[in-house]
Amino acid sequence: MIDITLQNFEAELIQASMQTPVLLDIWAPWCGPCKSLGPVLEKLEADYAGRFALAKLNSDDQPDIAGQLSQAFGVRSIPFCVMFVGGQPVDGFVGALPEAQIRSFLDKHVPSEDALAAEEEALEAEQLAAEGDNDAALAKLSDALAIAPGDDAIRADYVKRLLEAGRTADARRVYEPLAPKAIVDARASALGLWLDACEAAERARSPEALAAAIGADRRDFAARFELAQTLLAAQRPTEAMDELLEILMRDKAWSDERARKLYVAILELLSKPPPKVASPAEAKGTLEIAGKAAAVASDPVIDGYRRKLSMVLF
Repeated sequence: MIDITLQNFEAELIQASMQTPVLLDIWAPWCGPCKSLGPVLEKLEADYAGRFALAKLNSDDQPDIAGQLSQAFGVRSIPFCVMFVGGQPVDGFVGALPEAQIRSFLDKHVPSEDALAAEEEALEAEQLAAEGDNDAALAKLSDALAIAPGDDAIRADYVKRLLEAGRTADARRVYEPLAPKAIVDARASALGLWLDACEAAERARSPEALAAAIGADRRDFAARFELAQTLLAAQRPTEAMDELLEILMRDKAWSDERARKLYVAILELLSKPPPKVASPAEAKGTLEIAGKAAAVASDPVIDGYRRKLSMVLF
């Protein structure tokens, strides 16, 4: 448990909640219900064993923070508890609720023990991959997915690493639960198109045959697309995009925009996935004091290919 002030608000609440959900208890020394709620929250913090952190804010000492939170959520009484996840206030409750009700509230926002175990396995997989031990990384991701089969981020990373390892059939099997989400999830869609390219490459013409076909007819878009898929399957994404650009410069809508869709998918694959953040669906308000969005470092290669696409399409 930590006391929140203006000086540590950013580090101990906003930044800390990027890693672990933080429940902020807004209280005052003169508040009777606050005194009964405090020990319950401290017990729950111990019971949840690190799955959330408890922070306390004395509204008498820190009226600016308490006032902004109260205004954002439309609350004028204490005790008032606000859950911070991913750097944002996402939910809250008022009053000294019974322990069972507080547990129900926490379980909406706090990761389960299985989810934490799976995340730990995934982090170890990332470290192993960085060290070049891809087989061990794949084994860790398999374990993580077995623990948390509904974690789309872990599943997507597993598919990606299977494709990098050339295990296309295994990647297809692991990808199947993601397939229905490709319509609304750019990452799932991009992985699906990469997977399609890897499967197409297995039956594609040789690079020499494709080069000959394109040399004979520069508008042989089917050959260019086949070549682009082959290059992507061989993990040569920028060369694949160069071939797709050749199609787009001549026919933007060719074959139901297959060239544009694959080009956009490759850009997505080259980009780092966004960090996990809480869904704002239940948020009651957003605070100006809630911190700045983390800046994502730009990649000159990705930026350059984005500009090329914009120039061709617009």
